[in-house]
Amino acid sequence: MTPETPERTPTAPARGGAAAPGGGPRLLLLDGHSMAFRAFFALPVEKFGTTTGQATNAVYGFTSMLIKLLRDEKPTHVAVAWDLSGPTFRHEVYEEYKAGRSDTPPDLPSQVDLVQQIMRLMGITNVSATGFEADDVIATLAARGCDAGMEVLIASGDRDAFQLVTDACTVLYPGKSLSDLTRMTPDRILERYGVPPERYRDLAALVGEKADNLPGVPGVGPKTAAKWITKYGTLDDLVAHADELTGKAGQNLRDHLDSVLRNHRLNRLDTDVDLPAEVADLTPDAADRDAINELFDTLEFASTLRDRLFAVLGEAADAPPAEVSDEGFPVELTVPGPGEAAAWLAAHAAGPDRVGVAVDGTWAQGTGSVAGLAVAAATGAAAHFDPSALGPDDEQAVAAWLADPDRPKALHDAKGPLLALAAHGWTLAGLTSDTALAAYLVQPGGRKFELGDLCRRYLGRELAAPQGGDGQLALDITGEAGDDRAAARLSLAERARATRDLADGLDTDLGKRGGARLLREVELPLVHVLAAMERVGIAADRGYLDGLEEEFAAAQRQAVQEAHRVVGREFNLGSPKQLQQILFTELDLPKTKRIKTGYTTDADALAWLAGQTDNELPVILLRHRDQTRLRTTVEGLIKTVAADGRIHTTYNQTVAATGRLSSVEPNLQNIPVRTDAGRRIRRAFVVGGGYSRLLTADYSQIELRIMAHLSEDAALIEAFQTGHDFHAEIAARVFKIGVDQVDGEARARIKAMNYGLAYGLSAFGLSGQLGITPDEARGLMDDYFAQFGGVRDYLHEVVEQARRDGYTSTMLGRRRYLPDLTSDNRQRRDMAERMALNAPIQGSAADIIKVAMLDVDAALRAEGLGTRMLLQVHDELVLEVPDGELDTARRLVSEKMASAYDLRVPLAVSVGVGRDWHEAAH
Repeated sequence: MTPETPERTPTAPARGGAAAPGGGPRLLLLDGHSMAFRAFFALPVEKFGTTTGQATNAVYGFTSMLIKLLRDEKPTHVAVAWDLSGPTFRHEVYEEYKAGRSDTPPDLPSQVDLVQQIMRLMGITNVSATGFEADDVIATLAARGCDAGMEVLIASGDRDAFQLVTDACTVLYPGKSLSDLTRMTPDRILERYGVPPERYRDLAALVGEKADNLPGVPGVGPKTAAKWITKYGTLDDLVAHADELTGKAGQNLRDHLDSVLRNHRLNRLDTDVDLPAEVADLTPDAADRDAINELFDTLEFASTLRDRLFAVLGEAADAPPAEVSDEGFPVELTVPGPGEAAAWLAAHAAGPDRVGVAVDGTWAQGTGSVAGLAVAAATGAAAHFDPSALGPDDEQAVAAWLADPDRPKALHDAKGPLLALAAHGWTLAGLTSDTALAAYLVQPGGRKFELGDLCRRYLGRELAAPQGGDGQLALDITGEAGDDRAAARLSLAERARATRDLADGLDTDLGKRGGARLLREVELPLVHVLAAMERVGIAADRGYLDGLEEEFAAAQRQAVQEAHRVVGREFNLGSPKQLQQILFTELDLPKTKRIKTGYTTDADALAWLAGQTDNELPVILLRHRDQTRLRTTVEGLIKTVAADGRIHTTYNQTVAATGRLSSVEPNLQNIPVRTDAGRRIRRAFVVGGGYSRLLTADYSQIELRIMAHLSEDAALIEAFQTGHDFHAEIAARVFKIGVDQVDGEARARIKAMNYGLAYGLSAFGLSGQLGITPDEARGLMDDYFAQFGGVRDYLHEVVEQARRDGYTSTMLGRRRYLPDLTSDNRQRRDMAERMALNAPIQGSAADIIKVAMLDVDAALRAEGLGTRMLLQVHDELVLEVPDGELDTARRLVSEKMASAYDLRVPLAVSVGVGRDWHEAAH
């Protein structure tokens, strides 16, 4: 049989490992599928996944477990053995071998591919052999390692590996958690099973292995088997004396001797598999850190995991990795004395060269405070300013320099520091780079953009971690006060230097990726607009919110009482386990989708149950969840009402890969708008003192207008220009009837189709939305495309272009990279294709609203108006208007939003006015 060629990093030089603690080489072997399977069930799949739908729990768990093994065991040689699909020699002996196993979880196979990819990038060998299992590969390598005088460690959840245990070979067997690894030594095997490792195979033949579909002797457990083996010595000796065994167990053995002997043949691990990789070849190659960073960004892993991985890779190399320099970001730090600030700034930060700025302080809810300010030039000259210690002249000098638009500056994640600076009375101008925003535009699929990570990735230099605190840096007061202050100042100055150097590196990447203009003309100016909006906030009616909270709480309590009445006893409505017991065992309702813990009780399942049974419990549970969610929303709003009576949300520019803004603390974009309860919540947002009205301006059908523009479909463009109800007009064309004949159902179907195409909806997804079969949905799509062939051609071409380029692009050049478009995994490829359909339209809509915000803000200031922007929610702006400005503000906002981008169809803007948000929006 031909073994598979082991996978290795092809060009990286071999890296010699350090000796194991005992002085000799140490070989670590991992059973890949066994440990990936353990990782999959150790971590909840619903909490580990990307925004594209790729599950990552097994990848994260496996990588985390491997990091711990590398750190704790310090192996000099490493390999991961994998099973291959297809039968092995054991299936030739016994066709039912491993039959009856439950299906592999659908979210696991694609993760195995990713784990193998990470191993390659780490320089670790993946090994498989056709016709053999991973256990046989491990057994062969373990035997050869022991023969070569190595200490061997085997990480596996398969008990068959216990037969390999010797004084030189230990199995690391997982317990309840991935980090809980038991060292199975000869003494431990004997203690747990009553036989030495070399006899474990005999015991397993008698007891059987359910996972492999190898039935044992009925009524014979490990204790009986161990007693027999201890008495007779070996399985062969036991079989020879089988007639001497008394009782039912003895008779059962005699009745099942064929099965026992078959088990014994099958559970023997082959230690002589033909492998092209010798143990001497298993020293890890140099890791490809850039590729690991890129893959971890795609998987949206937090920096913690990669920090742990790179730390252990550095240890394994016995030296700092070649691609990451220990140069750091040295500075010549000056702390200007009284009256010296202006001179230092004139000498080091007054030219055309960009300088880095770092702020130590705190910021949240529209305000903040500055504890320290560091400025660093390209020369390495740096200064630290303590705002509390500045005299009037120095204060004025620093303020003037910060506000000078001709002094180019770079900050990292600038909006928070802007709030702190504003609270001190300082304004910032001349911002030419925000390194967090620049990194986001380079790699929009990333989850976090921490300064240290970015310096390693783009500059190959390590930035010392800042001292802990609420802002970027905080003073550590555990040691000598003077030393601590000096260390804090130096650390902040190094961050300023790192930000300056990183900005240059990211400028280069942005230029290659076509994002420089987007950063310069949209994202950077928007930082200032968003900071101003956060400072202003929006007024909230606290008394009204308190009343809503009590109303929702009462409805929640009533739903609990009704549920208890229906069931006849009290139970926890929030416990899935109790709900499963009640719904599917006690009430014997129809079974929903099977999940790991039983049958799902999510909202979709309850809605389905409500239509399948006359029992009122599912409806009550849904109402309870609605009221709970509404109460939680209102409670969150109440907690965020500041002392000024206003709510100051925080906007994020680097979260959504499409470019959409998001908001947190509170999330104002998550308030429901299509339900009566959601609309009532919006009534809590009111006009503030000194102002007369709230004004809302909302784009109408912006995604569909963008689709018409991008597809250039003449029929779709004409439909927008008829003046009819757009969805009714499209329905009339698709169904070939008059507009006046379009009923509610026909309009609803086409509306779902219109927006579904803009969001990359499949026929299957459309069928779920409309409650029709996939074939009906596919027919509806065919009818649609028969009328709007340009849309069909555009949707096809945008995916093919993205497949060629590796990314999609919005009308303003915002790219979204989609490496999964060429994935061998169909699930990941289909998801990437839907994103390729969605990203240009959604991303262009995000770009247009951002441009509109900039234009509206500039126009308000140019006109000298007191009207101010408060909120951006999806495609809607909310403004606060003083007396006497309503007509001007309404005209100005409408004009600027409508002209934000020149489309082939006009951008339509709906404007409303009212005393609260709901009234204004309607």
